[in-house]
Amino acid sequence: MQPLFLKPILMDKIWGGDSLKTKFNYDIPTNTTGECWGISAHPNGDSEITNGDYKGKTLSYLWENHRELFGNMKGEKFPLLTKVLDANDNLSVQVHPDDEYAQVHENGELGKTECWYVIDCAEDADMIIGHNASSKEELEEMIKNNEWDKLLRSIKIKKGDFFYVPSGTIHALCKGTLILETQQNSDTTYRVYDYDRKDDNGNPRELHVEKSIAVSTTPHKETNEEFKISKGENFTCTTYISNEFFSVYKLDIEGKAEFNHDQPFSLYSIIEGSGSITVEEENTTFELKKGDHFILPHNLAKFTFGGEMEIIASHM
Repeated sequence: MQPLFLKPILMDKIWGGDSLKTKFNYDIPTNTTGECWGISAHPNGDSEITNGDYKGKTLSYLWENHRELFGNMKGEKFPLLTKVLDANDNLSVQVHPDDEYAQVHENGELGKTECWYVIDCAEDADMIIGHNASSKEELEEMIKNNEWDKLLRSIKIKKGDFFYVPSGTIHALCKGTLILETQQNSDTTYRVYDYDRKDDNGNPRELHVEKSIAVSTTPHKETNEEFKISKGENFTCTTYISNEFFSVYKLDIEGKAEFNHDQPFSLYSIIEGSGSITVEEENTTFELKKGDHFILPHNLAKFTFGGEMEIIASHM
């Protein structure tokens, strides 16, 4: 069995730029390309396999018809989605629903809990995460009165930071930020505020204030993750989060590093450097470069990374 490599899906956004081209060498469609969906089985962007027996098939097709590749895991939908986001301008201030709310109000969509690894950012970059309202009533009043400076919590960020963003968290990436996002397989976003920007037709962008208030965690709850660092021969593994939604970790590879794959399936994204992966069962080697995204299926038990690479990985 081979890794499943996937073709990136690139999306124009009002806040996007050209970093996905200049830093990842993606063939972007516009100079306002904001998102690369690297691993996705969502209807709004379904990744295509680029190698092996399943070349040309979509990830959702494999989930529906070859569940053995994923350890015969239960679930109607492939559970995870990996993105790279280029915030050349501020994203809207937004919030995502949980599974229960999305099931009822978004036609059975999953909720959206996510997390961010900061690949790069401007020296003075910041991020909005959380709010200062003590109740739903105060939240509604502050939104109504456009008290954004008083309502929103802004923090400074730096390259290499990691943030866990549970559903219900009001948040926004800000200008000058490049991140890798691991999230539930959902595309449901409620805009709270969008800086009075207009769409291509000159109309104000749609807001979802009522739903935003309904799903926002109030008062805001801080998340204080404790990272776990382990070292092996020629690699360091930093585990950022491990909960009911996903486990996300970073591998720093410095030479030849051997691993046992003990998960139903795992997602990998090369965010820096280059190297290779060798599959022991087939004695087959695949070259890896920055910007590659791939899945290790269930029946791929042992593999070796080689080279100098930084990798963000995730699994259920």
